Amino acid sequence: MLTIGQVASYAGVTVRAVRHYHQIGLLPEPERDRSGYRSYDAATLVRLIRIRTLAEAGVPLARVQELLDATPEEFARGVEEIDTELRAEMRRLRENRKRIARLAAGESLALPRSVLDYLDRLRDLGVEEQYIVLERDAWIMMAARIPDEIDAVMAMKHMQLDDPDMVLLYKLVTEALHWPADDSRIVELVDVMERLARRAIEAGEVVGADDDGLDQPFVELLDALPAESPGGRRIIELLEERGWKGWTRIEQVPPR
Repeated sequence: MLTIGQVASYAGVTVRAVRHYHQIGLLPEPERDRSGYRSYDAATLVRLIRIRTLAEAGVPLARVQELLDATPEEFARGVEEIDTELRAEMRRLRENRKRIARLAAGESLALPRSVLDYLDRLRDLGVEEQYIVLERDAWIMMAARIPDEIDAVMAMKHMQLDDPDMVLLYKLVTEALHWPADDSRIVELVDVMERLARRAIEAGEVVGADDDGLDQPFVELLDALPAESPGGRRIIELLEERGWKGWTRIEQVPPR
């Protein structure tokens, strides 16, 4: 007969593991000797080795009992089911590793590939990283809010960048982050924004409040991002004076 230390050593597990298997019912409590110590036999050692083998193979402890008591046919089916579950888990882990690799490479968290490509295009146009961060944060929120539409939105944004006025707008906006509120160049920037807004309305590209899938509190949250700098706040004020409201969802309103 074996002590708990001996049976654990022969089975290649720890004494703590043996006690845990007793607690969860995988390993029946053995009889105790006259001194009150557990006394293990060969059958218990064999069962403990089988438990360890199954656990090391990736079988969840919750299913080990099922396999230990199974017929050969039931055992085969059970192992096949576990293999299917493990393969699914491996696919999930591979996807997680890809995401971690993108983060390690400096790519943004919580953004789909279409948005990352768009941000890279802005960088290629010379847009400063400070403004890229503002765009990134806005798109993180947008991608979470309308995940099924975000790729189509990005395709439209790429088309807009074919417009020279849109390229000029980005270059001016990124510089405006450093301008004081009274910088005269802000007027030029607002001129460009107004031209683009009128053109979008004429082309039917501006959607209404019920068409873009965004509720008003969320739109206001997005609009708060450019307003964080003095230049951004002044741009919004001038647009409102000319009869334009909003940044994320621009609307034509009576001028102030």
